[in-house]
Amino acid sequence: EVYFKNLSKQKQKEVMEKNGNNHKLRVCVATCNRADYSKLAPIMFGIKAEPQFFELDVVVLGSHLIDDYGNTYRMIEQDDFDIHTRLHTIVRGEDEAAMVESVGLALVKLPDVLNRLKPDIMIVHGDRFDALALATSAALMNIRILHIEGGEVSGTIDDSIRHAITKLAHYHVCCTRSAEQHLIAMCEDHDRILLAGCPSYDKLLSAKNKDYMSIIHMWLGEDVKTRDYIVALQHPVTTDIKHSIKMFELTLDALTSFNKRTLVLFPNVDAGDKEMVRVMRKKGIEHHPNFRAVKHVPFDQFIQLVAHAGCMIGNSSCGVREVGAFGTPVINLGTRQTGRETGENVLHVRDADTQDKILHALQLQFGKQYPCSKIYGDGNAVPRILKFLKSIDLKEPLQKKFCFPPVKDNISQDIDHILETQSALAVDLGGTNLRVAIVSMKGEIVKKYTQLNPKTYEDRLALILKMCVEAASEAVNVNCRILGVGISTGGRVNPREGIVLHSTKLIQEWSSVDLRTPISDALHLPVWVDNDGNCAALAERKFGHGKGIENFVTLITGTGIGGGIIHQHELIHGSSFCAAELGHIVVSLDGPECLCGSQGCIEAYASGIALQREAKKLHDDDLLLVEGMSMKEEEIVSAAHLIQAAKLGNTKAESILRTAGTALGLGVVNILHTVNPSLVILSGVLANHYVNAVKDVINRQALSSVKTVDVVVSNLADPALLGAASLVLDYTTRRIY
Repeated sequence: EVYFKNLSKQKQKEVMEKNGNNHKLRVCVATCNRADYSKLAPIMFGIKAEPQFFELDVVVLGSHLIDDYGNTYRMIEQDDFDIHTRLHTIVRGEDEAAMVESVGLALVKLPDVLNRLKPDIMIVHGDRFDALALATSAALMNIRILHIEGGEVSGTIDDSIRHAITKLAHYHVCCTRSAEQHLIAMCEDHDRILLAGCPSYDKLLSAKNKDYMSIIHMWLGEDVKTRDYIVALQHPVTTDIKHSIKMFELTLDALTSFNKRTLVLFPNVDAGDKEMVRVMRKKGIEHHPNFRAVKHVPFDQFIQLVAHAGCMIGNSSCGVREVGAFGTPVINLGTRQTGRETGENVLHVRDADTQDKILHALQLQFGKQYPCSKIYGDGNAVPRILKFLKSIDLKEPLQKKFCFPPVKDNISQDIDHILETQSALAVDLGGTNLRVAIVSMKGEIVKKYTQLNPKTYEDRLALILKMCVEAASEAVNVNCRILGVGISTGGRVNPREGIVLHSTKLIQEWSSVDLRTPISDALHLPVWVDNDGNCAALAERKFGHGKGIENFVTLITGTGIGGGIIHQHELIHGSSFCAAELGHIVVSLDGPECLCGSQGCIEAYASGIALQREAKKLHDDDLLLVEGMSMKEEEIVSAAHLIQAAKLGNTKAESILRTAGTALGLGVVNILHTVNPSLVILSGVLANHYVNAVKDVINRQALSSVKTVDVVVSNLADPALLGAASLVLDYTTRRIY
């Protein structure tokens, strides 16, 4: 990333001078289980790739070394990492006491290892009891701690352990903006918090194009197809073991009834895990033809399995975090992940107390495909973390400092780490131009790209993808974090599915077009699509005159006439997504023909096309040009010429504009009598020419009870782009359960 290239050299030079020119940062990475290794491995590869800056020591403990859980230390060796120390720290047992004893055993063994290694910093991940032992040992031995994935919220004892490690850690790498804010609220030093994203996303977002059918066949059988199997991963809830065991039984019963091939992974090492395994064996899962029960799947292969599954079910954090990167449907059972930020692909079943409830969830979710979510990362976490490590000054005091209230208002990262603005990619598909912009949360257009809109579907979609990819890449350089893509287009749109149902005549080959799927697949971002009139209304609601207004209407006056209706703060789409086609309100039974095929529509009188039509008629009759006007021979007659002629006293042009304004005003009166808004916003290039005419018609024709309505001209420069951005910025992409 350009950002890192510009800042890292000078910062690294300063840090090397402070730490001693020849001193490499000695980093100890301690991994306890298969799950945390999937997050730590990308960082370990990054550290190993820069031997001029780092020395890496790997310590393996916990369930990695247990045969019942697949001896997963072998995958670390297969990744060509030298394991410095293996510590057997798990005390076998059936209850909570075994976890406590395991922590105690780790605390006994770790001091000798740390004395021998003498690391400058220890990297600890997550919220497992093994990680608590690591953090406690390092803190008491005056070793700096970098904690990965602090500040998050979930259920069970994991929350308490995670926050306890946060208090012991000196530096923090978090995955989401909410987690960052939680750390700040917990009085952690803002300068020692890095919002990097989840390291596993660096691998996830480049994984889906690899060969996957051989992996599916290896784990599930030769007859299994993509999107036609389930991955199940459920762990005991240590604060309510009996209930979690019962829920696991119900889950297996529901999966048996659902009758789809299912890969069941063994649970984590926790109190209650042995009982869950006994439940599996009691129900004959290991010998059932529809089930494959395994202790461990290598992470690279697990990625492919969940990416192409019909559904994932259970209570693993992987389901609510990593799986969203592929848009795979997830059923999250119980309370173990309560509080996690999730994408729209996750269906929560908190009280999974009956088989039927779980079975119904499977019927709802199985086989769906959701937009890809990047809540937890954008694929650039490791470069940020390595830069963060290089910036650590070992001569700074080791003692932690807590930033007690009042908490800093600044929600951005320190510029020496990363400064990014939550933003959206906005796409505006007009009749002439195709525009893409990076739009910030405050409505600032950071960067805008414009191209002529191609005439064919294939060329248009290819250009949209090309421009969006370029804009997404540029977003890194301008320090913007893209949350999703919003698309504004003419025609009738099904926003739930992201499909253009019918297009206007201004955009050819643009009916029954699925925009969401190809763009989401290409960018690994969620995508929303809506009609351009609706987008204009959303832009006003978020950034313009409609902010805070409960009921208002927006009218776009441009090439065509469109609009959107906000009622009780919500956009109205209608039963067939045809609400607010305001340009096709009929104001005359024998008026001019409209592009829709009807007669007397507002658009047939007041649109830019209608004014251009009338201007051409005047020009053909030599009645358009007046003193002070001139036209080149090859110049095309436009609505602008009609407006100029009217300003210079052309009575014919004045009459046409007056008729157009009256038609628009009558349409507004009909709107007032139908939905009774408190505000009417005129938007588009013709708004200033119509606003007074509309007010006059309202005073003459409207009922007295609606004459007090405010009619204003929009102050937004790009309502279509801002509205497309608001589809992303206002939508609950970070839905909290």
